[in-house]
Amino acid sequence: MRSFSIALVLVAFLNPLSHSADARQWTYGGDAAQTRYSRLAEINRKNVAQLQQAWRYDTGEAGDTQTQPIFIDGVLYAYTAKHKTIALDGASGKLLWCFDSGIEGKGANRGVMYWESGRDKRVFAAVDEFVYALDAKTGQAIASFGTNGRIDLRENLGREPQNQSVRLTTPGVIYKDLMIIGGRVSENLPASPGQVRAFDVRTGKLRWSFYTIPRPGEFGYETWPKDAWTYIGGANSWPGITLDEKRGVVYVPTGSAAADFWGGNRLGDNLFANSLIALNAQTGKRLWHFQFVRHDILDRDLPAPPVLVTVRRKGRKIDAIAQTTKQGFIFVFDRDTAQPLFPIDMTPVPPSEVPGEIASKSQPLPTKPAPYARQVLTADMLTTRTPQAVRWAREEFAKMKSDGPFAPLMVGKETIIYPGLDGGAEWGGAAFDPQSGWLYLNTNEMAWLGSLAPNVEGSTGRAMYLSNCASCHGDDLQGAPPSIPKLAGIQKSRDELTSVIHKGGGRMPGFPNLEADAVDAIVTYLITGENVESTESDATPNHLRYRFTGYRRWLDPEGYPAIAPPWGMLNAIDLNTGEYAWRIPFGEFPELAARGMKNTGSENYGGPIVTAGGLVFIGATNHDRKFRAYDKRNGELLWEAVLPFSANATPATYEIRGKQYVVVLASGGKSRDGQGGVYVAFALPD
Repeated sequence: MRSFSIALVLVAFLNPLSHSADARQWTYGGDAAQTRYSRLAEINRKNVAQLQQAWRYDTGEAGDTQTQPIFIDGVLYAYTAKHKTIALDGASGKLLWCFDSGIEGKGANRGVMYWESGRDKRVFAAVDEFVYALDAKTGQAIASFGTNGRIDLRENLGREPQNQSVRLTTPGVIYKDLMIIGGRVSENLPASPGQVRAFDVRTGKLRWSFYTIPRPGEFGYETWPKDAWTYIGGANSWPGITLDEKRGVVYVPTGSAAADFWGGNRLGDNLFANSLIALNAQTGKRLWHFQFVRHDILDRDLPAPPVLVTVRRKGRKIDAIAQTTKQGFIFVFDRDTAQPLFPIDMTPVPPSEVPGEIASKSQPLPTKPAPYARQVLTADMLTTRTPQAVRWAREEFAKMKSDGPFAPLMVGKETIIYPGLDGGAEWGGAAFDPQSGWLYLNTNEMAWLGSLAPNVEGSTGRAMYLSNCASCHGDDLQGAPPSIPKLAGIQKSRDELTSVIHKGGGRMPGFPNLEADAVDAIVTYLITGENVESTESDATPNHLRYRFTGYRRWLDPEGYPAIAPPWGMLNAIDLNTGEYAWRIPFGEFPELAARGMKNTGSENYGGPIVTAGGLVFIGATNHDRKFRAYDKRNGELLWEAVLPFSANATPATYEIRGKQYVVVLASGGKSRDGQGGVYVAFALPD
């Protein structure tokens, strides 16, 4: 390994960031710095065991919503599963207003944004490809914003708007009079480009754009084929953005370029995919960047917005920024100099054996902190749950390739993707305690499987399905429920399927580029299995010679992880030293616990918050439906409550008239055990 160095444009500012959310406000991530920290301490380690339900609000809708409510001056603003925006009284949970756009949204919608100037107070809410400006008091759309109260995210991308699919699943940030956002786009081609954009909060007019796939003459253009900017998509900031308000800098994490798993048509390092980009918030000018994965071919998106932290080194304070990754590492940089606080080595990684693909020879990995997820799955790490499961796992493992977190996929043979495609770390983010300099992070320990197959030439319904749909739903139409539904035996009408292919839904982007005849052929194939011919000629868009064969968790025949526990962890990491303060298994399977197999950990989605009262609050676990409070000093479980559904969302905390509340959405969106949409708030008894 050789030491890593990077040429950076450096920027220095004054004024350290003040950490922690105001007691009167809780925005997405707690504050603009994404610390998920609160100064509130009425609920503390001495009395948290007395917590009881203060109120609950049932939206009456079910789905994978993932919303963290925001709190402004006594009011909570949040979403329902169908992407209605609601305002709730923070003390009682009473519905104050509901905005229904008339569009039935589906899937993740993690939070709204808020802006005020004098009496003008606005909530910005996303529904499919639109962002609405709502009057915070009434919930009515503000007609002077955009067109009739909304902007269309498909516009101003430099490509035909009607052929784009862009959604805002995670809120951006508000800086002065700018709304700065990313968006979610398709992970297969054709895909929209992942531009970072700033809009005027009053008018909705575009103020600046940053091109994450550089155009001719721009920095990074040479890291792509010369025409890639015209047809490659992705490199988008879907997990949210972090703002240093006093420095006037936004920190933008990006994902991989499309298509995710074969990059033979985008050879090169592919800046600014898989990067953290520091931009001048007022102008969008790049200040510095760091690329975490070069030429990503394993969907190693940055999964969450970075956290602004202050750490101690040799007796002095350093304003820094910490970025989590799917591959299991935290990177920490000085915000002013962009230099890493822990050495980063360029580590050799395996080459690709797929024709036309050229994988990067090395990837950057920090020497500290140690990885929070196991890095290479070996035969001695397989399940020990039952003798039958052990035998099955060993037989299957012998057929697969397992070569660490950057092992390229193969054609016709399964590769173990570990850490899995959801991490490692995920979108819930980390929480930072400025009192100690510790970072709290929940992580997954799940192996996934993947392979490539030659794209099928032709224009039949099955060929079009394999080219456009199989990367998610699989060659066998089995999907990866509940996030990616099974299509085999689907019970939907032709009109319903046609609509969702055109417009998208849930995690699925729309395919507005497909002609009506092509969509009809795909729908016929899904409903009847008949492989009819289409007039659509481009079954392999943009020369995708190989396609991903589908997302698959590696589960044993009874549906449990095929690897040995832990299957999920909660970590406390001292960023001053890079050492772990504590680590504990996080979550369990109730049916296994009843048989004595406890503390296994489980998959978890949604992040923690940390408070001055000495507590870490977190839901997130997929299977046990519990909301927990831990002692932030040692990870001791101090309180737990069973929710109506799993809380696959990050909680929020706030204060009204001296009383502290903690609220979380229970939706079960990532669970197989039922879905709902209930906001539940807890407080100490009067």
